[in-house]
Amino acid sequence: MTVVRAAITQTTWTGDKESMIVKHEGFLRDAAAQGAQVICFQELFYGPYFGITQDQKYYDFAEPIPGPTVERFQALAREHSMVVVLPIYEEEQPGVLYNTAVVIDADGSVLGKYRKNHLPNLPSFWEKFYFRPGNLGWPVFDTAVGRIGVTICYDRHFPEGWRVLGLAGAQIVFNPNASKPGLSNRLWELEQPAAAGANGYFVGVPNRVGREDNEYGDDAVDFYGTSYFVDPRGNFVGEKASDSTEELVIRDLDLSLVRSVRNDWQFYRDRRPDAYGPIVAP
Repeated sequence: MTVVRAAITQTTWTGDKESMIVKHEGFLRDAAAQGAQVICFQELFYGPYFGITQDQKYYDFAEPIPGPTVERFQALAREHSMVVVLPIYEEEQPGVLYNTAVVIDADGSVLGKYRKNHLPNLPSFWEKFYFRPGNLGWPVFDTAVGRIGVTICYDRHFPEGWRVLGLAGAQIVFNPNASKPGLSNRLWELEQPAAAGANGYFVGVPNRVGREDNEYGDDAVDFYGTSYFVDPRGNFVGEKASDSTEELVIRDLDLSLVRSVRNDWQFYRDRRPDAYGPIVAP
């Protein structure tokens, strides 16, 4: 498969889990109607971004894998022959919780999962209260549309993960987000294009959008949306999404560009891992 039609979504918190799931089921059906073959949702897609506070009640959003939400999207993936990257709150067992993305193939089978490796712990991003750090490395999944890797939000600030995915043969990397205005704004513009160009693959970055004041009132943050795709040269594929409203973003990705770019820029050939010891020193 050379050209893959890919979709990412952005929306704000509706106020309850079931309506969020239904909304994203609608996104998937709309994407399928437009010919999309793969879709990725925003970080922790069916809930609010509860990292802005520290409250045990949000543990109840966690689900096992497989579990009810994964099974709903397995059925939809199978019905529409679509690959689905599904970012959820995973419960391995009570008290062992992860920020996870499940990769479902176009036949509805679960290929595996990625658990967020890097967890922020700062105001409005108290993720270490909710999650254990990921322990599955940086898997790449052989899907019906090609080799897919996943990083999640804060992971994007660490170039090592992007490179590991490239070394494992990723052609498309999805990075679902919950990013708000502040220190990250300039990095949002820089990091994903730089990662795509440095590693020679496509990157898709769905973000939340809007204020979740229906959950947090005056403490709510204003997620800036602007979800986008970039190609292996670091160029935007089409326009960025809105910074204020929900959107389904669909773009055609020509995977032959991965080989072309890597032939032009021989970064993998010219790497010097023997010289990189200091970056893995404790």
